[in-house]
Amino acid sequence: MDGPLLEIRDLRVSFPGRGPGRDADPAQPLRGVELTVGASEVHSLVGESGSGKTLTASCVMGLLPVPPARIEGGSIRFQGRELLGLPEAERRRVRGRQIGMVFQEPAKYLNPSLRVSEQIVEALLLHLGMSRSDGLARVRELLELVGLPGGRLILRKYPHELSGGMKQRVMIAMAIACRPALLIADEPTTALDVTLQRQILRLLLDLQEKLAMAVLFVSHDLAVVHDISERISVIYAGRIIESGRRDRVFGQPLHPYTQALLQSIPEASRRGTRLRAIPGTVPDASHLPSGCAFHPRCPLAVEACRAAIPELREYGAGDSHTAACLRIGES
Repeated sequence: MDGPLLEIRDLRVSFPGRGPGRDADPAQPLRGVELTVGASEVHSLVGESGSGKTLTASCVMGLLPVPPARIEGGSIRFQGRELLGLPEAERRRVRGRQIGMVFQEPAKYLNPSLRVSEQIVEALLLHLGMSRSDGLARVRELLELVGLPGGRLILRKYPHELSGGMKQRVMIAMAIACRPALLIADEPTTALDVTLQRQILRLLLDLQEKLAMAVLFVSHDLAVVHDISERISVIYAGRIIESGRRDRVFGQPLHPYTQALLQSIPEASRRGTRLRAIPGTVPDASHLPSGCAFHPRCPLAVEACRAAIPELREYGAGDSHTAACLRIGES
């Protein structure tokens, strides 16, 4: 396939205002997201809570609650096909079959009243038209693939009988059951301890290589994504503010927000020193500051930053390292 696997352009989403009356200002959690994921690429989307990461993933999956949400504009193209505006029946053929998703808290998304086998086999019957016997045989293979050997023992278990790490592996098995071209992993390790986090990350990378699929890894933790990503996009207040190869984003960060995130990562070499915190919080989507949304927290902000929203610009010939900041390049 020529071109990117996933291409998001100027994606804008709003929600009704929460204030009294109909004149309340709408919330704008996504304000022109630009994101491209190549085939078989591991691309991480990073930002603080409330920055728009999960909402972007939900739009790709077609899981945005419309209404109350409203897609104001933009485009989401997958394998060259526009997803926005597709009838729900068409979206269902894409969701689960061509795009899979691993959610942050598996206990919330696994049906407590169904055995593991029933929850995984459903996608095989629906999307691939397998017989039930062939589907269950495939489920056993999938459980082996995600590191849950045990055959009938695991197949017959209910979610409450599984540990947190086992639940997440079941979720991964469900997400890759139909060999999707793109797997979206929405903070899949947040609810796990450090040892299990490493196991799940290793598993995702192994599966990405074996199945030759792309992975969009959503996280708030740059330390986690450092070891798994080929490319990284940083999102803030509903806009991508920097994107590039891992070595460039970590080695030569351009945007002050990316620089601040990197400076807040704990390092063994800095043991005994105080971590640098980013002052303030991500602004509420219904009360965004004028100009660059980061300017109230930015140590480099000048008056021009309060007046204009900076556009993504490319830095470095042929590198596709982009950033949105008016101060880049100033001496």
